[in-house]
Amino acid sequence: MLLMVEVEVRNVSKNFGNFKASDNVSFSVERGKLIGLLGPSGSGKTTILRMIAGLETPDSGEIFIGGRKVNNLPPGKRGIGFLFQSYALFKHMTVFDNIAFGLTVQKKSVAEIKSRVEELADLIGLKNFTHRYPLQLSGGQRQRVAFARALAPNPELLLLDEPFAAIDAKVRQELRGWLKKTIHKLGITAIFVTHDQDEAVEVADEIIITNRGRVEQAGIPVEIYQSPKTPFVAKFIGESVQVPDCSIFKGFDEYESFAGILRPEFLEIAATIDEMPQPMPVTTERGIVRGTFFRGSVIQIDIEVKGQLLKGFRGLEQTTLHEGDEAFVFIHKIYGFDGDKTTVIENAAKRGESVVI
Repeated sequence: MLLMVEVEVRNVSKNFGNFKASDNVSFSVERGKLIGLLGPSGSGKTTILRMIAGLETPDSGEIFIGGRKVNNLPPGKRGIGFLFQSYALFKHMTVFDNIAFGLTVQKKSVAEIKSRVEELADLIGLKNFTHRYPLQLSGGQRQRVAFARALAPNPELLLLDEPFAAIDAKVRQELRGWLKKTIHKLGITAIFVTHDQDEAVEVADEIIITNRGRVEQAGIPVEIYQSPKTPFVAKFIGESVQVPDCSIFKGFDEYESFAGILRPEFLEIAATIDEMPQPMPVTTERGIVRGTFFRGSVIQIDIEVKGQLLKGFRGLEQTTLHEGDEAFVFIHKIYGFDGDKTTVIENAAKRGESVVI
């Protein structure tokens, strides 16, 4: 086993009755990495986290933490910290006592406990709040206390189950950046579960995408976004539109009928044909605008092309399009489905341009 690998999951399976929660799952996590387990509800991500924590027992397979096989170790012996989405703070205890809880169980000295709690209270920005009770704190502050309590016993590994789910949107945005910065500062290995792809992309160093109990793809966020390996990942990541037969579009009609995914950034939408740079007009489609939506820095355009409703973006400085307007669409590329794999198919006009260059 490589020295830099902190967590290794080997061929792990877990069933709940007839439901296969984990199906031969394997992956490894390097020391010091912040990993996001991302997937829809019921995809198996929380089951994986709970098996690593020792809260569930795998039916088969092996789990290693820090080079030790932990299948038969109870949670308290695995050297982990666990942060629940509901905070799970003790309401009758002060912030100080909540953070100190794990250290008290370990029977650390009073001096050690005081020093460690003060260190962590300063780390989470609540050194002047240690006398308060959870109900006297905001949601974001309570989550920081829960984070400090999980870190207090110096775990080898930190596990977080939907850590921002119970926090309002504005505070959640602030905590994402804070969590990533803090974990990297500490150099701790961490795995967090989320169903929010924006959260995973923003926070995680690497993402593991789960679906129906299996790992669909693992890698850095930009790699997964730009190069989805399976139809599920292509559909799940980004604002995708699935088209049952992409060969109906100009520039892709040399292929036999194939299903695929189009993302907004794959489309060039123009108010007039003259807006289209050469050689794109050769394979430009006509469409009808079915809706426009302000998205801050861009306008989302829903446009119908050959009976398919596609989504694209236009800049705020470009000519305004309205519902019912005719517009012109150039499709740069498509993620085409080939069985259980995804391939990038570029428009014929772009391929021809590349040859000329």
